Amino acid sequence: MENIALIDSFSEFKDDKSIDRVTLMSILEETFRSALKKKYGSDDNFDIIVNPDKGDLEIWRNRIVVDDGEVEDENQEISISEARKIEPDFEVGEDVSEEVKLLDLGRRSILALRQNLIAKIHEHDNTNLYKQFKELEGEMYTAEVHHIRHRAVILLDDDGNEVILPKEKQIPSDFFRKGENVRGVIEKVELKGNKPSIIMSRTAPAFLEKLFESEIPEVFDGLITIKNVVRAPGEKAKVAVDTYDDRIDPVGACVGVKGSRIHGIVRELGNENIDVINYTNNVQLYITRALSPAKVTSVKINEEGKRAEVMLKPEEVSRAIGRGGHNIRLAGMLTGYEIDVFREGVEEDVELTEFSDEIDAWIIEEFSKIGLDTAKSVLEQDVADLVKRTDLEEETVNEVMRILKSEFDD
Repeated sequence: MENIALIDSFSEFKDDKSIDRVTLMSILEETFRSALKKKYGSDDNFDIIVNPDKGDLEIWRNRIVVDDGEVEDENQEISISEARKIEPDFEVGEDVSEEVKLLDLGRRSILALRQNLIAKIHEHDNTNLYKQFKELEGEMYTAEVHHIRHRAVILLDDDGNEVILPKEKQIPSDFFRKGENVRGVIEKVELKGNKPSIIMSRTAPAFLEKLFESEIPEVFDGLITIKNVVRAPGEKAKVAVDTYDDRIDPVGACVGVKGSRIHGIVRELGNENIDVINYTNNVQLYITRALSPAKVTSVKINEEGKRAEVMLKPEEVSRAIGRGGHNIRLAGMLTGYEIDVFREGVEEDVELTEFSDEIDAWIIEEFSKIGLDTAKSVLEQDVADLVKRTDLEEETVNEVMRILKSEFDD
């Protein structure tokens, strides 16, 4: 009876964990075999009978009867006198099956057995959890805020599984309260030790793609295909869309009347500015569309170097570059080309790097970050605007302006 009682006590794990009774019994047998091997040196001559329906388990040791005094291996052989205590008519050479009680294993072994069983059940659960979430990588997922830490938000799903949303995977404007639901994509699942670590992201391009699938029926149905997504999380994003159905305007379908369809996506992303453009195999046209809202005059492609020289009217340059240089950087990421901007009608200009003797490299780098690489591109800007868009002081900007003007005054 102690076998059955012990199994019943172990079965409590079945109720708390995602493990079926057959698997539990299989783990039980494996655990018992380990205990038998440790006590007797081998488990080859043991039969373990598991009945999943009754929750029953029996252990039988099989030995060969030998003459008294000729037992060489007590685990494999039994003397005739000992055998006849079990059954009076046993003869030498016959097989004897004797039931092993749990108490025969010893109290210490039973405690170790229980610990091993718990460890194996946890290992089984963790493996299943890892496989479950590994299949969800790149998919949308919703979980509830459980705990807010400095470097991450800890979420719990409906099954009580822990999902981690690191600070760097959050949109800058994100603000969470305990108990609220948070959407993101499962970006990465990995085993740390034996425990799966499930990482959610709200900054991944895949999250924006999945939002399009959930909010725009034509995308969900496959009538509109998302060709590429690039993001500066919380600031700006560009989405290239295409369709095989000439009757559908993919951009119009995604944006909706007066932005009705895309509004929910923008709100979810903390008012991230989203440009939706028509994808095309025509590289020049693709780059022209990618630089929207700027109006491009001409595009010259260097396929070997994957560079594009874009000519614009002076008043369009700031639109092409965008606030913080986001527009031109995202356009380059979307198309796969390094984009260089040139001003139409401006023939003479000088690279800022030519002034490295007079202007510190870190200052030149600050201008480069916002897409200003030449002297005239800086001179065309307003001082107050440059101070706002860079980490430079007004005095520094004025000094740079003075140095650059002297080049053209000469």
